[in-house]
Amino acid sequence: MKRSDRRRRIESAFEHLRSSISAALGAAENAHQRVLDTCAEQEHALRIAQFGTARAEREPEQVTDDPADRHFQVALRRALAERDETFREWTEQGPPALQELVLGSSPGSASGEFGDWLGTIGDGDTAHPPELWRIGTATVPDAPRSSAFPAVVPALDFAHLRITTDEVPDTAEPLVQNLLLRLLSHFPPGQVRIHSWDVARLTGTLPDLHPLTSADLLTAHDPTQLGEMLDVLSDHVKRIHRHALLGEHTTVRELAAAQGKRSEPWRIAVLFGNGQPLREEQQQQLQRIARNGLACGIQLITVDLPMTVNSTFESITLIGENRARTSMTGPEAVVALDDPPSRGEAAKTCSKIAAEFESRRARVRTFDDLLPDELWQCHSRSELQAPVGFDEGEEVWVRLGDASPHTLIGGPSGSGKTNFLYGMLGAMAARYSPDELELYLLDFKEGVSFAQFTPGRRDPSWLPHAKLVGVNVNTDREFGLALLRFLADEMRRRADKAKEYEVTKLEELRAEDPEGRWPRIVAVIDEFQYLFADRDPVTAQATKLLEDVARRGRSQGIHLVLASQDVSGIEAFWGKPAIFEQFILRIALPKARRVLTEHNHAAMELPRWHAVVNHESGVKHGNEIARIPDATARDTFHQLQHQLWERRAAGSQPPRLFDGSNLPKLSSMADYRTLTTSAGTPRALLGQVIDVEGTAAAVRLSRSPGRNIAVIGSVREDTTSALGAAALSLSRQHEPGKIRFTIGALLDDVDAEARAVAEDLRGRGHEVDVVGLDEVSATLDGIAAGIAAGAAEVRHCVVLYAVDAAQTTLERKDPVTRACALDSLRTILKQGPESRVHVIGWWRSVQRVKNTLGMGPVDDIGAWVAFDVHGQELSTFAAGQPVNWSPRSRRGLFFDRSVHSRPEVVLPFDLGGAPPVPAQRTTELAAELWEEAGD
Repeated sequence: MKRSDRRRRIESAFEHLRSSISAALGAAENAHQRVLDTCAEQEHALRIAQFGTARAEREPEQVTDDPADRHFQVALRRALAERDETFREWTEQGPPALQELVLGSSPGSASGEFGDWLGTIGDGDTAHPPELWRIGTATVPDAPRSSAFPAVVPALDFAHLRITTDEVPDTAEPLVQNLLLRLLSHFPPGQVRIHSWDVARLTGTLPDLHPLTSADLLTAHDPTQLGEMLDVLSDHVKRIHRHALLGEHTTVRELAAAQGKRSEPWRIAVLFGNGQPLREEQQQQLQRIARNGLACGIQLITVDLPMTVNSTFESITLIGENRARTSMTGPEAVVALDDPPSRGEAAKTCSKIAAEFESRRARVRTFDDLLPDELWQCHSRSELQAPVGFDEGEEVWVRLGDASPHTLIGGPSGSGKTNFLYGMLGAMAARYSPDELELYLLDFKEGVSFAQFTPGRRDPSWLPHAKLVGVNVNTDREFGLALLRFLADEMRRRADKAKEYEVTKLEELRAEDPEGRWPRIVAVIDEFQYLFADRDPVTAQATKLLEDVARRGRSQGIHLVLASQDVSGIEAFWGKPAIFEQFILRIALPKARRVLTEHNHAAMELPRWHAVVNHESGVKHGNEIARIPDATARDTFHQLQHQLWERRAAGSQPPRLFDGSNLPKLSSMADYRTLTTSAGTPRALLGQVIDVEGTAAAVRLSRSPGRNIAVIGSVREDTTSALGAAALSLSRQHEPGKIRFTIGALLDDVDAEARAVAEDLRGRGHEVDVVGLDEVSATLDGIAAGIAAGAAEVRHCVVLYAVDAAQTTLERKDPVTRACALDSLRTILKQGPESRVHVIGWWRSVQRVKNTLGMGPVDDIGAWVAFDVHGQELSTFAAGQPVNWSPRSRRGLFFDRSVHSRPEVVLPFDLGGAPPVPAQRTTELAAELWEEAGD
């Protein structure tokens, strides 16, 4: 029993094992089958996805060899269910969202129905153009009608367009025409220009658009002259890159967005081919245009024209009458193209656009048309640019930057140089704030051209950008030299700062030093040929400085604008072509000679109010003819100046005005007003140096040999001015009791001036002794005796009017001592400065100074200012160096041997109570002068 039970249990265990193994094998086989079924279904699902659900349902034999296969059927049912769910969601959410997206990015004629806008003149924002443009309505097969959505394509700056007709070439023409009509109607006339070429049509395609040809908005190119069309587009790309895309912006679209206005119209090139590739050279040129065109505002629309290029292209494939597929909607969606308007409607619209463009082009533009909609919105990091005129209604711009750093303007008297300068400066000042642009303006003519920019007695406004204005400087060539010297110093200062930041250009310096103030500087010198009129040291120095600034100023944001009637006679530039080679921008006004290149005579045929603007150093192909609006008429520039003046920053200072026809007032001099009693070594002011800052000609009266001053000349007004200014300026630097004055009125003609200065000094609390011819000898003897006794406790200033008038008196010898007062004067000159005694004397000629000094050294007079004295007479007093100087009215020559290497030209001060009347203007006076002068 036991053996049989054990056997039974063993058999039962084995049976359980077999059943378990059988169950496991069955489960494994079922799992394996499920995996095989899943793999088969997924394989079919993948093929269905590749071929498309709709196609798999319509043509299952294209997807699988056995359409009845259950795995395929399962995968197809699942795909159809997913598609139905997707369509359900799309029907509810997709079309409205897509419609809203298209309408948001493509307003008006870009997406609307033809009837809503066709025939109207567009005013679309050219700075922010629509990205998408409607071509029709797209649907997906088997989708509900409500799921239709607008079909759009990018245009203009965003993508080129490739159209393939699939053996129905005529269907492409309505599509292209509809798209072009939308583009033309959306923007103001002239902002879209079309070039068309058709390999099969002699007169070109797109006949409904032909009315545009009358206004040059459409150019139909001969089928045999494709190269001509490609050359035009290539030249446009080169011009845009040379002039517009030199700074921080890489596309015209970016530049327009930054400026708020587009300066270049779009150009759309439509090319109808026949399915055959172009010749190799044309194909390569077209590909280059495709690669670079979008950045320059050039879009290609090609029809049946094979080409391969690494550029942004969207494609449209026409699949039958009025049907297409696009790369924007995918291969499944079918686009029903919009029906074109009737031929009459299209032609009427184009005629209206052409007429409006002709009307705008023919309209005489005003100065206001040069101004932006908003003031001071541009940045000058990379360059300055502004419109100066109009060519057929389109703005003509000038640019000052690395590519065209300096400007040369030429035109005879009456040709409009002043008007052009006003227009250019006004357009720039309206676009750039004073932190972006500074102006230094100099006019060598006898006029008030730039005085408009300074405050006047009736009009307190000034141009906030102006830092220096010089007028009536035709005889003060030294002021032009001073301006060039200032620019050279500023250039070096900026270069040193750039070196500190390890950069080379102003644009880079601004990025590295954002807290610094680094405006671009524009220095305008009208009639600059006067600066180089003579063969003298002024011309030599000015030529050297001009060459340096012209060559190196571009990298530091310093730009020169030189205007002249004729540059051919400037001998200083002979053999120095490097100077004019830096003046890339050339402006030629009517009848201007030698401003452009020798063979470019475009200016000779210009009518009045026109100019040739050339950014190619005057080469003929760079000519742009611009009509210049009137910027000098009553209430034109003046109105703009008032607006800019009211926007000026708090604490802004008016520009310094140098008027060569008036003398500086001593009481208005900054150097005079800042004199205080806390100063160390006192300074005697004698006049104003001709420089940018308006610095006073000053002599430090230290306790060292030779610290005496001689005023030399026969012109009483100038010499007495220097003596009075010296005495008054010294009085401001001493408390009463710390200085005494002895004034010698030795000539009857100057007695009034001498006593007036004495009264002024007494009014300031100082001790003053006035002596005449009879007392002068005893007075000088007494002063000399005091010097021999030791240094005085207070400073003693001996001011002698007409020393030479007392020569005979001073030479008389004392019958007892055999001494004369002349010896005392010589003692004072030699020993006085170390004892705080200084002589400021006036002699009427150089020889009379020498007679006073006798055999003594001339350096007993360490400083002098001479009026009405020829340069060769002053050589002895200028350390023996030759002095190139011819006397000029109300001008003198100043030299301090302890400071100067060569004499400086100075203006005497006006010591009167009333301020001088400058060449500043009222608006009425300026307008009358412009009308009379015609320039």
